[in-house]
Amino acid sequence: MKAKMKKLLTIVLVCSAVACKKETSVSSSTSSDSTTSSSSSTTYYYQSGSTVTQTGKTYYSTISDTGGVEVTNSGTYTLSDSRIWSSGSTTSTDSSSFYGLNACVLATGGATITLSNDSISTSGISGNGVYSYGSSTVTLSTDTINCTGSGGHGIYAAGGGVLKATDVIAATTGSSASVIATDRGGGTITVSGGSYTSGGSNSADVYSTGTITVTGATLTATGAEAVVVEGANNATLTNCTTKVTYDKWGALIYQSTSGDASGTVGTLTITGGSYTYTGTSGGLFYNTNDSAYIYLNDVTIANSCDTLLRSMEGGWGNSSTASSGGNTRLTCDDQTISGLIYIDGSSEATLKLTDGSAFSGSINPGDVAKVAAVVIDASSTWTLTGNTYLTSLTDATTSYSNITANGYKLYVNGTEVL
Repeated sequence: MKAKMKKLLTIVLVCSAVACKKETSVSSSTSSDSTTSSSSSTTYYYQSGSTVTQTGKTYYSTISDTGGVEVTNSGTYTLSDSRIWSSGSTTSTDSSSFYGLNACVLATGGATITLSNDSISTSGISGNGVYSYGSSTVTLSTDTINCTGSGGHGIYAAGGGVLKATDVIAATTGSSASVIATDRGGGTITVSGGSYTSGGSNSADVYSTGTITVTGATLTATGAEAVVVEGANNATLTNCTTKVTYDKWGALIYQSTSGDASGTVGTLTITGGSYTYTGTSGGLFYNTNDSAYIYLNDVTIANSCDTLLRSMEGGWGNSSTASSGGNTRLTCDDQTISGLIYIDGSSEATLKLTDGSAFSGSINPGDVAKVAAVVIDASSTWTLTGNTYLTSLTDATTSYSNITANGYKLYVNGTEVL
């Protein structure tokens, strides 16, 4: 239970009724309270309304459901060169995910928080680093974020919140703790530069139930995919260095039916930079229970798996099962790609090659796909690496001179064309 004490400009430094370490006032608009305890304590900053700027502060909490900084009621708060940390765990993982309970830094109620050159860390369950909820906005620059507990995401937005991060270094190591993420009600996250690392199981670098755009950042995932798009939402990577060492999939587009994301059309756009998948199973892209639009433009791709794409009716966790297949549209513009495109009997996939793209691979080798289609312009090429069975082929070169059989067969609706 957080008891909030107000003074002057409705700005409060809140100390739990359980225990509190006194914080020296830094201006006439802050106040503090204290009790004693040997087990838990907090020096917690709370602001409702008004405008405040601070620097060189330390805010912390070891109490459950309590972070270090909370701003609400359209308040505007600027904090620099400070340390904020928390070790308490949540009493409700859903409330932490959907509304920001136990977040180390929380903007809610239309608040605006600006952070720069701060150190933010959490260790408790669902101890999210920085959280923007609803009509609130958080802006970060050159901050460092480290979250080690399960469910402890790095930067997080939900309910329509907005978060902007520039040259931030963030890492998570707990399970189900994607480092850049949105949740129920979506949100908009814009990332420029910086480094983001996720190490726990089921913890992606980017998990989008809203709109996430990342430019010029380094993304490393060791316990899950680099990018997950759930429902009718999107993620965009531009000139990023992305590496996935998780041996399952490089990127996942799906609909979990959990209620966290509505719709069934997910979009992933990757332009420039590099995308490396070191796993040997699954494949670089996986789509199930959803329609997926994947756009690749001049990305340096290194894929250790023989599979480029799986569009199928499948699972995504220990007990999860899709109720429908995947419907995937993979568009390549000035892109070199290779690998098997696997499509099961309940699924569809269309590969579009434009502007000098080059594909080396096979599609639907088992001849089981509901739809397997290729659209290729005259400037692009395709070299077969196995027998391929299509339901549709649209080639700007009617003689198929831009397709090399390489000793294999190409069939369209049962007719051998190469």
